[in-house]
Parts: sequence; C-alpha cells; structure tokens
Amino acid sequence: MNIKVETLNYALSRQFKKDIISADSQTMPLQGGTVGNVYLITGNAETADGEKLLYRIVLKIQKKWERYGDPGSWRREYDLYASDFGATFSDAFRWPACYHAEINAEENEFQLWLEYIDGVTGLDLTGDMYEQAALELGRYQGKLYAEQPVVLQSLTNLSHAALMKNTYLHYRSWPVVYEYIRSEECEFQQQVRQMLIDIDEHADEILARIEKLPLVLCHRDFWITNLFYADGKIALIDWDTSGWGYLGEDLASLIADESDIDHRVEYYRRCVPAYYKGFSEYTDVSPIADHCVYELILLIFGYRLVEGYLHTEDDEEKTKLVNTLQKIYEMKAIPTQV
Repeated sequence: MNIKVETLNYALSRQFKKDIISADSQTMPLQGGTVGNVYLITGNAETADGEKLLYRIVLKIQKKWERYGDPGSWRREYDLYASDFGATFSDAFRWPACYHAEINAEENEFQLWLEYIDGVTGLDLTGDMYEQAALELGRYQGKLYAEQPVVLQSLTNLSHAALMKNTYLHYRSWPVVYEYIRSEECEFQQQVRQMLIDIDEHADEILARIEKLPLVLCHRDFWITNLFYADGKIALIDWDTSGWGYLGEDLASLIADESDIDHRVEYYRRCVPAYYKGFSEYTDVSPIADHCVYELILLIFGYRLVEGYLHTEDDEEKTKLVNTLQKIYEMKAIPTQV
C-alpha cells in the first residue's frame, strides 16, 4: 500500500510531540475485510534536530458500508474522533489516541492514524482481567449517566436505543432460525431449545423490563478482541457500533461473545457484580432488582448462535456453538447480586 509521507510525518509529529521530518516504514496488516482494513506501521523516524525514534502506529482505513438498522455506523469512529468525545474517558478506561483523522466524502472513506495498544487481548485475557474490564465499564457508564456531559448531547451519529431490540426482532422474524429450534430436525438439547423458545414467548415482558433500566452510552461491540488490558488499565478499540443502549448490554457481550467457553459461567458470576459495583460508585443501583444480563445475552446472541450453527460445515465450530448455548443455559442458575 502507498502511504503519504507527509501524512505519516504529521501523525508521528503528533505522536511524539516533536517535529518529525522523515520516517521509513514497514506495513503489516492487523485485520481487515471488504469494507475496512487495519495496518500496523513500524519504522524509524527522525526529528528536525537529528534524533532517531523507533515508532509503531496503526492506520485504519474504513470504507462505506451499511449495517442493518444502523446506516451511519460506517463513519461513526471518524465522527467521534473529530468530536470532543475523547474527554469522556479516564486513564483507566479509554480508547486509542488518534494522531490524525481525515475523510474523503467523494470516495466514502476515512483514515484514522491511531495509537498502537500493546496489551493482553482475546483469549489470553484472564478472569481477573475480565472482572477489571467489567468494573471499569461500570464506572465509565455510571459516571456518564450521573454527570450527563454536554458532549454526549452534541453527538449526532450514535446508534439508537432500540437497536438491540430491533435486531432481535429481525432475527426472530427469520423462518430459518425461528423454525429450526421448533423442528424435529433440531439437534440441540431439549433444555437449550426450550430456553430459546421461552425467550421468544416472554420477549414483550422481558423487553419492557429492559427498557426500564438506565439508558447508558454503550460500545456495543464489547468483546475480547476489542479489549486490551495493560498495566491494570483497559483500552477499547472499534467504536463504530457505539450509541445509546440499556444497562448491561456491553456486559452481555463481554461474557458471551466468543469468550473462553470453559470459564464463561465463571465470568458471568464474577463480572455482573463487578459491573454493578463500578456503576454504583456514581449512582444508586438499589432500585434495579433485576439486572437482565442473562436475558440480554439471550436476546443479543441466542439466534446469532443458531444462525452460526446452521451455516457452518465445520463440526468443531458446531460443537463450540452448541457448548456456548449450553453455558448460557447454565448461567440462569447462577445467583448474582448487584
């Protein structure tokens, strides 16, 4: 890929807070797909007074695409970085610093030059790290809920509160998944099938309970590969799905979205109290008798897991998805106090 020398030098000047006049570069893809790509760029930079500096910087290039029910999500990260949203974070819970952001409206594409976060992520996260992430998430959302900073009211491109509900209803209306769990061909254990059927039969009541919970600023993709733990602090990448949601939505993702299956029930037991402990540092949670995290997990991931099972030919993946549903079933029996 071709990197504009002037843009690289500018971003590095912002990173080091020094005037960078030249830099060599090596590029390595970190992740990517048809609509966006992320690269790690490394090399040596030189300042105006001859100082040589080793650097690492991330370049994210995002093209326009449309997510179901959330058409503005493709450019949301650019909009957030271009705003004062970064002021809502703390040293203990934050996103990567952005050294340069630019958008090409004609080509519907933006670039972000970001801090490289070096920390523990993915399946390397330990139970203690999960618990710390839940605690810091609760503190972050509790602080914003209590203080309602002006910047939140000025943001015009956030996902809406009904996104979770509408996505669930969209899945439920899809005969492929809805009818499968009710069919004789369904290979899930009866208790798992009944769990999914029960959530449908009581969905109106459950959603009404959820909609009485505090409305908070959610990341909405709060899963292990977007989470980095370093020096007791949490950094979070990929804010393109962020917006208004209900208390516990992000926690549901932390617990259920491709976390370590063998420890998933333990994470549920540990993370729910930690999350509410963090939130309660800023506002009273005693009126919340029913936290709904278990129900949120099922609403957000139930049919998604069924879809994954039906559309994979990989037996190992099928087993993993069935085990995930079984672990969710086991969570219901875990007492969690908020």
